[in-house]
Amino acid sequence: MKGVRLARNERVDSLDHLGRRIIQRKDGFRFSMDAVLLAHFPKYGKNCRVLDLGTGTGAIPLLMAENAAYVEALEIDSSMAGMAARSVLLNGLEKKIRVRCGDYREIRKLVKPESFDVVLANPPYGVVSDGPAAKGKQAGARQEVTATLSDVVRAARYALRYGGKFAMIHRPARLAEIFAAMTANQLAPKRMRLVEPRAGKSSNLVLIEAVQGGAPGGLAALPTLRVYDEDGAYTPELLDIYGKH
Repeated sequence: MKGVRLARNERVDSLDHLGRRIIQRKDGFRFSMDAVLLAHFPKYGKNCRVLDLGTGTGAIPLLMAENAAYVEALEIDSSMAGMAARSVLLNGLEKKIRVRCGDYREIRKLVKPESFDVVLANPPYGVVSDGPAAKGKQAGARQEVTATLSDVVRAARYALRYGGKFAMIHRPARLAEIFAAMTANQLAPKRMRLVEPRAGKSSNLVLIEAVQGGAPGGLAALPTLRVYDEDGAYTPELLDIYGKH
């Protein structure tokens, strides 16, 4: 595998995208559909510089690398950052993607201000007060154990150039907080899309894109994306996103 070694309890999974593969732990956090949806939501430019905040095992950069000139991925967990870096090598993308271990709450120490065209984030969805706290290695991916919603929005604002785009995926229940945090950081929401599991079920995800320094108003609510059809199979649109239709 191009000189890339696996540690105990690691495996190589397919990303179902351009033949790319990703290293993940058998007993730990693994990427989900959320990462796929977010990676394909923004409109990139071939010369754009992209920053992924809290990359985890690096799925998002691997899923959208061909759409940008350069991708930088930050991850606070050194173990996951190491897996992400090895996945970059495994796919021969080391000239396009750079993985760094770092805490985006200290974004000023990590990147230059307003130096990226697009910032992506798939942050933890729940606050610690939402029921029992998540435990173990996946706690930081599920609840705001280390960084809050405000932290990720502030980091995005610092890293984005004027007119740059910040795209994130989150829970619809926190939309009011999301809009408030974006407005407080000069990020104007411009595109939003709800995601529902199937017909008749409430939306459980929302994709949002905001523009740094954009004028207030003008939010476009895109048609809701449905994941499963009446037979329990992926809808044609979701298959298109996965590149399987």
